[in-house]
Amino acid sequence: MSQTTKTTTLLVIGGGPGGYVAAIRAGQLGVPTILVEGERLGGTCLNIGCIPSKALIHAAEEYEKARHYAEGSALGISVSAPSIDVARTVAWKDGIVGKLTGGVAALLKKNGVEVVQGWARLLDGKTAEVETAAGVVRIQCEHLLLAAGSEPTPLPSVPFGGMVVSSTEALSPADIPKKLVVVGGGYIGLELGTVYRKLGAEVAVVEAQDRILPTYDAELTKPVAAALAKMGVELHLGRKVLGLNGKGNAVRIQDAAGAETQLGADRVLIAVGRRPRTQGWGLETLQLDRKGNALRIDDQCRTSMRDVWAIGDIAGEPMLAHRAMAQGEMVAELVAGKRRHFTPASIPAVCFTDPEVVVSGLSPADAEQAGLDCLSASFPFAANGRAMTLESTDGFVRVVARRDNHLVVGWQAVGRGVSELAAAFSQSLEMGATLEDVAGTIHAHPTLGEAVQEAALKALGHALHI
Repeated sequence: MSQTTKTTTLLVIGGGPGGYVAAIRAGQLGVPTILVEGERLGGTCLNIGCIPSKALIHAAEEYEKARHYAEGSALGISVSAPSIDVARTVAWKDGIVGKLTGGVAALLKKNGVEVVQGWARLLDGKTAEVETAAGVVRIQCEHLLLAAGSEPTPLPSVPFGGMVVSSTEALSPADIPKKLVVVGGGYIGLELGTVYRKLGAEVAVVEAQDRILPTYDAELTKPVAAALAKMGVELHLGRKVLGLNGKGNAVRIQDAAGAETQLGADRVLIAVGRRPRTQGWGLETLQLDRKGNALRIDDQCRTSMRDVWAIGDIAGEPMLAHRAMAQGEMVAELVAGKRRHFTPASIPAVCFTDPEVVVSGLSPADAEQAGLDCLSASFPFAANGRAMTLESTDGFVRVVARRDNHLVVGWQAVGRGVSELAAAFSQSLEMGATLEDVAGTIHAHPTLGEAVQEAALKALGHALHI
């Protein structure tokens, strides 16, 4: 097999949101850059994560809406029995993914980034070998950026294969199972469990903790749990998964008292989290400092080896595409000689369940733990006109602010469409807004965003609409 050698200033391993953004920005700044990607540009997020899951969530919502109208609606809309062609739905989803990944390729090319397609193996902190279709390419660099992402965490008692799938397979179903068991009540399990329920599957969710979405506070998750119950999703909380039964058509679960039950299943989705992709590509040869399974980085995304950087999921929590993108942009600027540090006031997190959940900054419990004397106030969507016109009045917006100077330190919301409030939340935190700043800003009527202003007004003691 032929071997060629290339040299570059910046070598990026991984073409996901972190890696491709770093490469584009480096190209903009005139830094010679090579990006290596083993599968498809866009990484997990564009291909088998954020984007396709949101596409299926939308399709499932539309289908459920049509079924709702078939039963009669207060809006006066009625339709005859709707049906769904899952193959066409998946093809539509794949079309969106194709447009976005094609766009990424075009942007990389436009900015002079060379893309090498193949799997990289690190030889040292300055060298990688890539097996490409045309042979082995050895790449030598001054700066090495590790952006290899993460992979679904397996569950030893229920290994992947056959009817047991990860989120990857769940996002490209050939059909909808009659009975789906979701193992894991975090955001991935609940988002996909909701999709399958709306598409007609019987869905049971098994979670080891005593409540769903255990990383969010209980008050935020109550409307989600209520909506799941109304939808007919079974929740089995505080349960341990023992494995499949002998026939392979049910999941064995155990409660805290040790009692065992079985949940019938045609398909099992394992969604117990993701782990940094650190195995199988020579990373151990660098002997970088770790933080648990992840690479340890400083506030410039530097690892323990000079001129070796790490961003995104491989550098641990929070495993969010927008964090990786911001880190990638910063590293490119540092390599180009600019002065930067990664010290965001907020990295928002959104759970696209129905209703949605968004958090930004500190929750009341976080603030207390940090030793801050804070006040918090919530404004319910039941008192918001736009929420009423959307037939979705469950949920609320909550603000957390320091008692002494009213500096806003956190926002949380649960409700339909609240993901779009993330921008306002993060902006107010990044700009150091006070309760008075938010309360004194005229918000358009009628919008869900008015609940943001009303929460700030309520914290000041004079909400107008409750």
